[in-house]
Order: sequence, then structure tokens, then C-alpha cells
Amino acid sequence: MDREERKTINQGQEDEMEIYGYNLSRWKLAIVSLGVICTGGFLLLLLYWMPEWRVKATCIRAAIRDCEVVLLRTTDEFKMWFCAKIRFLSLESHPFVNPKSIANKISNGHAVHLTENPAEDTSHEMNKYSQTQSQQIRYFTHHSVKYFWNDTIHNFDFLKKLLYGINEIAVKVPSVFKLLIKEVLNPFYIFQLFSVILWSTDEYYYYALAIVIMSIVSIISSLYSIRKQYVMLHDMVATHSTVRVSVCRVNEEIEEIFSTDLVPGDVMVIPLNGTVMPCDAVLINGTCIVNESMLTGESVPVTKTNLPNPSVDIKGMGEELYSPETHKRHTLFCGTTVIQTRFYTGELVKAIVVRTGFSTSKGQLVRSILYPKPTDFKLYRDAYLFLLCLVAVAGIGFIYTIVNSILNEVEVGEIIIESLDIITITVPPALPAAMTAGIVYAQRRLKKVGIFCISPQRINICGQLNLVCFDKTGTLTEDGLDLWGIQRVENTRFLLPEENVCNELLVKSQFVACMATCHSLTKIEGVLSGDPLDLKMFEAIGWILEEATEEETALHNRIMPTVVRPPKQLLPESTPVGNQEMELFELPAVYEIGIVRQFPFSSALQRMSVVARVLGDKKMDAYMKGAPEVIASLCKPETVPVEFEKVLEDYTKQGFRVIALAHRKLESKLTWHKVQNISRDAIENNMDFMGLIIMQNKLKQETPAVLEDLHKANIRTVMVTGDNMLTAVSVARDCGMILPQDKIIIAEALPPKDGKVAKINWHYADSLTQSGNSPAVDTEAIPIKLVHDSLEDLQITRYHFAMNGKSFSVILEHFQDLVPKLMLHGTVFARMAPDQKTQLIEALQNVDYFVGMCGDGANDCGALKRAHGGISLSELEASVASPFTSKTPSISCVPNLIREGRAALMTSFCVFKFMALYSIIQYFSVTLLYSILSNLGDFQFLFIDLAIILVVVFTMSLSPAWKELVAQRPPSGLISGALLFSVLSQIIICIGFQSLGFFWVKQQPWYPYSDACNAARSLFQNSSHVDNETELDARNIQNYENTTVFFISSFQYLIVAVAFSKGKPFRQPCYKNYFFVISVIILFVFILLIMLHPVASVDQVLQIVCVPYEWRISMLIIVLINAFVSLLVESFFLDTVLWKVVFNRDKQGEYRFTTQPPQESVDRWGKCCLSWALGCRKKTPKAKYMYLAQELLVDPEWPPKPQTTTEAKALVKENGSCQVITIT
Repeated sequence: MDREERKTINQGQEDEMEIYGYNLSRWKLAIVSLGVICTGGFLLLLLYWMPEWRVKATCIRAAIRDCEVVLLRTTDEFKMWFCAKIRFLSLESHPFVNPKSIANKISNGHAVHLTENPAEDTSHEMNKYSQTQSQQIRYFTHHSVKYFWNDTIHNFDFLKKLLYGINEIAVKVPSVFKLLIKEVLNPFYIFQLFSVILWSTDEYYYYALAIVIMSIVSIISSLYSIRKQYVMLHDMVATHSTVRVSVCRVNEEIEEIFSTDLVPGDVMVIPLNGTVMPCDAVLINGTCIVNESMLTGESVPVTKTNLPNPSVDIKGMGEELYSPETHKRHTLFCGTTVIQTRFYTGELVKAIVVRTGFSTSKGQLVRSILYPKPTDFKLYRDAYLFLLCLVAVAGIGFIYTIVNSILNEVEVGEIIIESLDIITITVPPALPAAMTAGIVYAQRRLKKVGIFCISPQRINICGQLNLVCFDKTGTLTEDGLDLWGIQRVENTRFLLPEENVCNELLVKSQFVACMATCHSLTKIEGVLSGDPLDLKMFEAIGWILEEATEEETALHNRIMPTVVRPPKQLLPESTPVGNQEMELFELPAVYEIGIVRQFPFSSALQRMSVVARVLGDKKMDAYMKGAPEVIASLCKPETVPVEFEKVLEDYTKQGFRVIALAHRKLESKLTWHKVQNISRDAIENNMDFMGLIIMQNKLKQETPAVLEDLHKANIRTVMVTGDNMLTAVSVARDCGMILPQDKIIIAEALPPKDGKVAKINWHYADSLTQSGNSPAVDTEAIPIKLVHDSLEDLQITRYHFAMNGKSFSVILEHFQDLVPKLMLHGTVFARMAPDQKTQLIEALQNVDYFVGMCGDGANDCGALKRAHGGISLSELEASVASPFTSKTPSISCVPNLIREGRAALMTSFCVFKFMALYSIIQYFSVTLLYSILSNLGDFQFLFIDLAIILVVVFTMSLSPAWKELVAQRPPSGLISGALLFSVLSQIIICIGFQSLGFFWVKQQPWYPYSDACNAARSLFQNSSHVDNETELDARNIQNYENTTVFFISSFQYLIVAVAFSKGKPFRQPCYKNYFFVISVIILFVFILLIMLHPVASVDQVLQIVCVPYEWRISMLIIVLINAFVSLLVESFFLDTVLWKVVFNRDKQGEYRFTTQPPQESVDRWGKCCLSWALGCRKKTPKAKYMYLAQELLVDPEWPPKPQTTTEAKALVKENGSCQVITIT
């Protein structure tokens, strides 16, 4: 048995995990039990928080096939641990796995799985997944997915073909009690409980009660929000949880069952009036109009057609396996709404169930919401490190208190309480609430500007974005395309462009017939609906679309097609004909075309086609439209004009969206039924090229201004589109993404072929103003080695890479070492499929960019989720496709989101710095007072923690974002030079002035005497001074040191709050945060009042002693000097010196903003005495892209020269090495 055995499950997937086997150990369990008793249960809590420790402390390693417990660790950057108990499923007792039961199921037409020999395969599966000795299946459950032991691969696996379970996405709403226990066992609340018990034993009842109330409020609000989310999620998935569905059985029998009983392989009947899909199913008969907004955020209905029949595929594709991603145009996804169906009479609209429960697309989405990956990991990791530092400081105070108390012969009980009390002061009780306040306020402000957020923690990450990817159509440009004109082809030559398509001469042409039929439009409640491009094209010809009603369909023995016809006014040609030719007059009036079969648009194929028939014609017509390059390749070469490429290039360079049309007559032997089963490859070939449709995709009005703002803010912009390369490049130039003087290098990558290795051809694209530049001119215009120091020279040498999706895939596979270099300068990515967009986001993140993605949500779901900050331009209030959804379809939401993210991030930093200072100030106050065996009074603690700290923290977070983006970026974590210097400098200042007051008061001539202030003493004697005498003797709180430290520290809290509440460049100035200003002024005036003009009742409650008026003035002077020094260091020294150095370092390597050779500006400060505070002993940038940019500046081989080729090395394929070969 291999005791160090380790396996991997979900290999290559997002939730890939390592798995280790363990068995329970009795002797380890006994030792742990003893430890739990000795530590009063604390060890049990520690093991509850740490699954890895829990398993290793109570179990011993074992082989995975025989283990009782599995330990799981994610392989991503978070390395999170989980544990799960192995359970057993008896084969005899489970009716679904019993062989007889399976045989009965199959004989009833209830498919267990999608294989040709169900009975044989099932027994094979049973042998594979079961242990013959025990006839039991071993499994464990993790994140709502069951993993079963598979003897074939000797690992746990999804049990896909044997046991599917109930088809439901079960989101159980936990009981309040369960949620309460889970919340209360949070380490923070345990620490709070410990603190409260300690304070109660020390008779700090008021403060303990205040903390208890605050904790209860925090727990209740947390429970409310968590339970509300569970209920919302439960309601969202409950829409299809149990509905009645019709299923086809043997002999075409229709059986009604509950949707929970569906299993993959069932043939489900889609009802005529539509339904909400209870599973993922692939259409095998008919057509459906589906609203997929729940999954994609795209509100335009989508047409789904039946899966093509592979048996008639002439290219031998019969072996092609079904994949929900590849065949998504034929797949009805769980949770989506089927609005309408098209069907044969006698043949219902049917779909085969392919995935159920949590395996469905909606189930996976719900799992990602239920078990989200941790976000903003660096910030919170730094926060815990910071807290550990505070605890270490508290440890010093703990030891000091013990030693000091022993020397002063204090009782043992008192020593324990006081020494533990110093630790409780270190961790502020309001810290979690304070840290989330800024994010909550930012979320509220975002909602006001129409940006909805389903993942609030990501708002902080958005403050770090330094690169944003944009989809083109509907994002940078207008959603709807305007028809600019058409250019038809006759006798293999292009005619002149025509603007008006809606005229009598063209009405019966094949070109217009293609425009009228080749689309996916449908009528929903009488309104034409579908793809915006199709809508514009159809509206341009002015035709009418009619769809069959249920009654009409029933009259025909075949599918009733969608019919299109021109309006009568476009058919006036026959009007002058005499009465004897009346039949000829009527014939054109009913000229209409029926759409018999539709092959919907596919992103992968970049085309769509239809089979149609003109009423009265014997032969059918095939029409096709799509990307010009693709359409031309599927046409007869003799029908494609010679000047095709030149004409296409001219249009795309001007930024037009070009669509090509093609047509051919089909053989007369093709009947209606044959057409319904034919594959699209049999139709889409040997076509006649008909011409081009030129669509004008206008830039949105706000696009150039927004991109300019982002560029000024040092944020890179990248275009990721499914459109043509040259069109994308043209739009990138028009919108300012690529400046006129910038050069564009097109990377054309070719996969290995005929024994030759993969290669990249580098072409330098011509600018719009200079078409036809010779390669020699290009070579001279772009110096390969960037040696210029001045900004002017660097302006000339800026370059951008552009490539299409195919080239991107080849580069990812064969040129891994070039990927980071291309990511640094890649600006235009055209013809990108949805999965390629996701790969691009990952590639950019791999070089340490914080990536934002802005898209329309339709085919950008993966990229929107993968990006650090994905924002979907959707009309829906909250699209589950992305963390952020903008209600206004405009990219102006991107700067808004980044501004708010930066403001929220800076607020988090400010609050954390303030809470750290609050802890240290109070800790030092207590430590000073412990030295004279004194302490702060109960109400003094209460006043500081409730009246000052809570009020300041929650109003400090209200500062809104700065009105514009700036070139600086906030630090990414708390452990950064500027923040550390800020905190440490304020700590030193506060400790210094507090110590000054503490020791200076002892030097006063009246110090040892109790009658320093006669007026105050008489006040105390007239009131309850006698009662306080015992309090004074018991705790020694009422003394001059206590009063001095209390007043100075109270002012210090307000001083650091103002010092840390800086505005520009990320937040509005603090004086615009009216609540904060009013709160600080009221508190300042109140403390000043009770210090300069004592009020007997207040003094009595706060246990303040009376001091001479001169000392009060002295304390005021100390406070004023303290305020001046703190504000000077924070606002002047830190801002003018340190922040500039940090941000200058931050910008190094950002190619478009580098104005000096690498290292120069950093080295200028390298010998500075402040380098220790910056934490930058070496000047190498931390981010990979910065380091890479510095390397490339001195790389003589980069960028590649024009007309050169880079080939992959065939021998060293693993690491993707490549060599540059210049083709002369």
C-alpha cells in the first residue's frame, strides 16, 4: 500500500483538486480528546477551522481505494483544504442499480445512458464502479457533486453512466440555528466571547455589554443577509424544480412524469406553448425559440434547431461526439425559457435529456454561486498578517505586564486578568464591520449610477484594474448596424455599390431573396424579434414575415414554413396588363418564399444558411451568409470576383462590417423530409458568390472619450471581437485605442502541416493614410531596439499586435514563450470564439495584469466570469453571467466602476490603518498606566470605543470617489512601503506625544498632591466623592496620569482619522464628507469642552480628576503640535515624496507610459535613506509584465521585423521554444 499516494480529480478543469486517503486512528483520537479537555475546547475549535490539521491530527495515511476519509486540496493559487467522509451505496438495496431494475427500465424505453448496448454497458459500469466482494459503491460528496470510486482508473470520478439520482438542483435553505452556530464559531466571535468573559471577570460590565450588543447586531445582520441570499437562490432554482413533463417511451407512447425523474437518455417532448427547461437537452426534432437571458444576460431570443443527422454526413463526420459547447445552437439549457416551438404534424418537438441536476449549465452556475472562489486574497492575507503583527506587539505588552505586576507584588488573579486584557485591546471589536462598510457604501453608489453588483468583494479588486478588454459590437460600437449599401456581383465582376435595396428592380433577385430568408428572426406576440443585424437587414428590404399558426400547421402533412413576401407596392410591374392576363397579374401578387430549413449562425463556423423555396417552384434554393473569407471559400472559385480581396480590404479598412451572400439551386430529388435530415455540410458547398452587404457599425458617442480617460489613467485597453480583423483594427484606430502614429504588427500563425513545424508570419499593417507602403519603409520607420530617452522618440516607436482567433490558438499551443510578449503589446484580437476570449483573459492574468472585461453578456460569459472585474452591458438588473451589470448599455460604466473600486480600496486601507492606530494608541495608553498600576476606566473605554471609534469609522467610509480617473493606482495590498510608512510614522508620533504628556505631568510642582485643584475637589466632595474613594483605592483609575493620557489619546484618535481621510487622487476631499466632518467637529468640541471647562457630572462618569488650568492649556498645546506633525508627515512628506516614488516604480514597464530608460527613475531614489520603508531592496518590478517590458526595451530581436517568420522548434515542443528565421 502506497502511504504517500496522491491522486488528482477533475483534472484540467476549473475545480481540479488533489486527493489524499486517510483512516481514523484510535490512539490519535484519544490524544486529541485529551488535548481538547486540557485546552477547554479551544483545540476542538482550532481543528474545526483547519480541515487539514483536523484530518492529520486524528487519522493516518491510507491508500485511496481503502480509505475512510479523503483530504482534498485545490490546485489553484488559493490551495484551499476540504475533507469528506467516505460513504457506501449498497448495490442490492438501490433499485436503480439493481440489474433487474435496469432491465425493466430499458424494456420500458427509459434510457439509462446514451450507449448502443445499454444492458452490456451497464453491467460493465457496475463492475467498474463496484467492489465485487462487498457489492457496495464507495463515494464522497463535495460541493453538491458525488464522486464514486472507479476501479478502472483507480481514482474517484463522476459516476456518469450508471446512477444519476434525482433531477433537481437542491439549494437547501439552512435553518437559522445552523447558520447561527456556523457564524458564532467564526474565530473573530470566539475571540469576542473570550474578551467579554475576561472583561466581566474584571467588572468591566458596561463595555462588555456594549461589545455583546454590537456582536449580536453584527451576527443578526449577517444571518439575515446570508439567509436572504439562500432564499433568493432557492427561489431562482425552484422555478423548474418539480414540473410535469411528457416523455416518449417505446412504441411512441407518451408518458407524463415529474421532472425530478428525468435521467440522461430520456426523450422529452417540448410543449407547444413553451416551458422552462428542467434539464439540459439536445433537440432532435423541430425548432425552438428560446430566451436565454437567465444564463447569458442577452435578452434577444435565440433560435434552436434540431441536431443534424450524422449518418448522412458526406465528410465522414459520423463519429463526431455531441458536446453542449460545440452544439449549443441545438441545445436547450436548463433554466432557459422556451417561448415557441416549430414542429412537424405527427412528429412532436423532441429533445434528448443530456444533463440533469447540478451537472446542467444552470446547476454549475448555482454551484459557482453556492461555493464561490475566494476573492481579493492578497488584501485579506495582508490584513491577517497585520493583525498578527498587532498580536506580536500585544505579546510584548503581555510579558511586560506580567513582569511589572510581579515586581509590584500584585495578586496572581489580577496579573492574569490584566495581562490577558492587553491582548483583547489589540484586536478591535468593530474591525470586520468597519472593513465592509466602505464596500457597502460603494455598492450603494454604484447602484445609483445603474451598476448592479452580485459580488461586492470584487469592488475592491476593480480598484486595481490596469487593463480592460472590450467586446466591439454593441460595446464600443452601436448595437444595431445600419445598412450602408450592397455591392452585387454579376458575371464575376462587382457592380457599383447600391444604397437602396428596397426597389422594384431587385425585388425578385436572388440577392434580395437571400436577405429576406437567411436570418433567425421570429415573431413573438406579433413583434419581429431576433439578432439586431438580421433585423436591420430585413427591415432594409421592407419585406413581411409571417409564421404559421397551430391551426395552419395541422392542415399540412409537412412542417409549415415561415413565409416571407414583399409588400404589394413593390410588385407593380403587371398592373398595366389587360384583363385577359388576369392570372399573370395575380401570380406576382402572391410571390412569397417559404423557409424550409434553417442552419443557425455559429460562432465557430462564422456563417448561417437556410433552405428555402419560392412558392410554385419545383427546386429549392440554398442561401448562405457570413464572414466574406469563409463564404468565398465555400463558393465555386469561378464565381468569386478577382478583385474580391481588394474590395473587402477597402471596406474593412474604413471600419465597415462586411457580410457576404451566396446561393445555389438544390437538386429536385431533395424532398421536404430529406432536407430536414440533411447535414449543413451537404448544403454549404459549391455555392455561387452573389455579393456583399456593407453594414456601418457606428462608434458609440461616448466611446472615444471613455477610452481617452482610461489611457490617461494608465489603463491599457484591448479589443476582443468576433468580427473581421481589418474592421476591428479600423475601429481600434477610430476610437483612439490605437493612435494614428502607432504601428500595427499582424501575427499570422499557421499550425504544423505536412511535417512542417508551426510558424508565425509577421506583417506590418498599413495605416489608413498611407496604403501601399513598401516593406523597406516600414523597416526604417520602426527601430527594433528602443534606445531613445525622450518621450518624442518613444511616441514614434509604439507598436501593437493584432491577431485572429486561429492564430491565437496556434500561438498558445506552439509558442508558449512568446505569449507573455504578445500579451504586453496585443491590442486587437479578432474572430475570437467565446472560449478563446476566456483563454485571452487567463493569458493576461498570467503576466500579472488586473484584467477587466466589458461585454454584452451574450458570448462573453466565460470571459466576464474569469476577469477580475467583469461588467455586462445588459438590461437585466443583475445578470448572473458577470459580477457587475450595467443597466445603461454604455462603456462609461467602466471608469465609474474603476473609480468606485479605487475609492472602496482606499477606504479599506484608511479604515484598516485607523483601526490599527486605534489599537496601538489604546494599547500604549493602557501599557503606560499599567506601569503605575492604573488603567483606563470602564466609561473611558466605552466613550473611546463607541462615541469616538464607531462614529468615526462609519462616517469615514462615506467619502465618495474622485470625479476623474488618475494615472496612479492604489497599492494592491496592505504590506506596501507607503502604507507601512504611514502607519509606523503615526504610531511613533502618537506614542511620542502620549509619552510626553505622561512623563511631563509627573514633573509638575503640584503632581504628588491631591489638592491640585481646589474647585474641583470641592465639587467632588459635594457630590458622591466618598463613593468614588473606594473605586479610586480599588483600581487607582482617578489620577493625573490617567486624566492626561485619556485626553491626549482621545484627541489622537480624531487626529489620525483626519490624517488618514485623504481625498485626491482617489476619493473626494474629506471636507466634502459632511457626516464625517460634523462628527469629528462635535467630538472635538465636546472633548475640548470637558478638558478646558470641566463638568462635574461628566468628570464623575468618566472618572477624570481635576487638574490646574495651566496643565489643561499644556495638554492643548501638546495636542495641537501632535496634530500639526501628524498632518505634516501624512499629507506633505508621504504624498510628495514616498507616494511619487512608489507610483513611479508602479509605472515602470508600462510600455506606453515609460519615458525613461529602465531603472533610471528608480535608481535615482535607490540610495535614498527611505528605501527601507519602501521595501524595495532590489529595483526589479514585482509584476511580470513590468519586468518583461524592461527586458524588451533592450531586446534587439523585439519587435519582430517585417516580412519575417518565427518557427517553433520541433525538437523542444514541450516548452514552446521558437527561433526567428528571416525570409528574404
